[in-house]
Amino acid sequence: MTSAANAIISILVAEDEPAQAEVLKYNLEAAGFSVRIAPDGDETLLQIDEELPDLLVLDWMLPEVSGIEICRQLRSAEATRNLPIIMLTARGEEDDRIRGLEVGADDYMVKPYSPGELIARINSVLRRTRPALSGERLEFADIVLDLAARKVTRGDKMLSLGPTEFRILQTLMERPGRVLSRQQIIDLAWGSNVFIEDRTVDVHIKRLRAALDSKGTSDIIRTVRGFGYALDDGK
Repeated sequence: MTSAANAIISILVAEDEPAQAEVLKYNLEAAGFSVRIAPDGDETLLQIDEELPDLLVLDWMLPEVSGIEICRQLRSAEATRNLPIIMLTARGEEDDRIRGLEVGADDYMVKPYSPGELIARINSVLRRTRPALSGERLEFADIVLDLAARKVTRGDKMLSLGPTEFRILQTLMERPGRVLSRQQIIDLAWGSNVFIEDRTVDVHIKRLRAALDSKGTSDIIRTVRGFGYALDDGK
């Protein structure tokens, strides 16, 4: 399912039961995802700080820091407030499900569950948060990016973008609303094995803004001082 964007979706699984974690890792990798495992709450937060995943599968009853507290912390931080989260728990009571969703989980699964159902839930959440997965056309506000034709329009105007600006725009449009650090943009738009200075990202963002705003339209690229950028239509 990742072929539309030609990207590998990264998933962090926060699960303290080794056997369960390995089953999840095996099945998710077989479905085409890149998977990392965190065995406790502290490690989960550390791994997210080091490399933001595309989605977090989060066990409620983690050692050190609970899944509920992790979810609360992630939703209160600018860089992670839009990170898709699926909560896993043995607690099936309605009050517990409501609590999990109220702290910000995008979906909630009660153990035991089948790996196939979890993958279906992951795909559903990703379709909402990563539009590129549902086809070859990305849309945000009045911007349309055609991945197959390599064309970008804003309103009824065709835009002229260089290849790097196109990749950066695609990276941002695949993650609408999410704040990406300069290093994350480098890894996603250039690749993780290249050396690019942070200021190079700023230069290309400036060019991208100039192309997007050439007719006096609103600036939808939000700068988060000292961190990075996000697409934001102001709604």
